[in-house]
Amino acid sequence: MADLIKELVSGVVDAALKEVLKKTGMRKTSTRRTRRKTTTRKKASGGLLGDIIEAALKPEKKPAKRPRKQVSRRRTAASRSRQRNR
Repeated sequence: MADLIKELVSGVVDAALKEVLKKTGMRKTSTRRTRRKTTTRKKASGGLLGDIIEAALKPEKKPAKRPRKQVSRRRTAASRSRQRNR
């Protein structure tokens, strides 16, 4: 159990470090930016580390199953006679 936690933490730290180093290394000439639309988030963000930890802890999403085709069923003799008597 301790190894699993240690492995998870080291993986998260390595990923965060790579992300930070990757982002700090780039410097471009300033270009005009368009204004981004603000979206409301339902929970407080933990920043870069919070996103990485959240992604590590989330289970993988399985592709959604397709809905089954509807199969027509023949009425039983009893239900047919009941319908006839109405």
